[in-house]
Amino acid sequence: MIDVPFTKMHGLGNDFVVIDARDRPIVLTPEAVRAIAARRTGVGCDQFIVMEPAENDVAADVFMRIHNADGGEVDACGNATRCVAALLMKEGARGPVRIQTGAGILIAEDAPGDAVSVDMGRPGLGWRDVPLAAEADTLHLDLAAGPLSDPAAASIGNPHCVFFVDDLDAIPIEELGPGLEHHALFPERANIGVAQIVDDATMRLRVWERGVGLTLACGTGACAAAVSAHRRGLTGRRVKVQVDGGSLAIDWRADDHVIMTGPAAISFTGSLAADLFA
Repeated sequence: MIDVPFTKMHGLGNDFVVIDARDRPIVLTPEAVRAIAARRTGVGCDQFIVMEPAENDVAADVFMRIHNADGGEVDACGNATRCVAALLMKEGARGPVRIQTGAGILIAEDAPGDAVSVDMGRPGLGWRDVPLAAEADTLHLDLAAGPLSDPAAASIGNPHCVFFVDDLDAIPIEELGPGLEHHALFPERANIGVAQIVDDATMRLRVWERGVGLTLACGTGACAAAVSAHRRGLTGRRVKVQVDGGSLAIDWRADDHVIMTGPAAISFTGSLAADLFA
């Protein structure tokens, strides 16, 4: 097997190694993913993305397989969806791009200012949707850690738990995130968001991402925070979410679909050694 080309991309600093396996199958072990994702000895990334042919005769342009930096596979990643859509558009795809994921079909299209908009679908708001280990009110979970308490939960193709605080900078997310990610309430673990409301249309957000750690941006986390904030009456349905890497525009439309808009950028290209692949 020859070396495998890759594209290093990011959405507001949430970074990805993307490979194209549409013409030939590529098999990766969790150990190989961890080696590639390692920031000191590998390429370095939050997620490793594999573009594959759409499955089961689904009407989609591509199937996007998502591996977290810890080697585990997950169903959804909003920032990666924008990056894959941008690659397909660069190839010449016209009109909306259909990307199949483990969480379903996501539709992406060009937006003003070199941005990409993605229809992330309807949020899952029931306790089984998240999922939680037991029946609970997803708008007010009985969960606390240090200064954090009373979070909301939602699924945006993956599980999210969002805490609202008055001073985001005062929260030691690196210390609290690991325990909350692995809390028994979350059988599939959870992405842990901490949000500060700025005004009716703006919030700040930091996310401890399961299998990754603290990220500069989390697209599905921004969607979950915006949905949860509106459910609590803290914001309107359209919110600018400021993350460490920049900002995302989130619109929870009246038809219940969540639209995420933000940038996607190519950092560099390279190749991965053939002996990394099974």
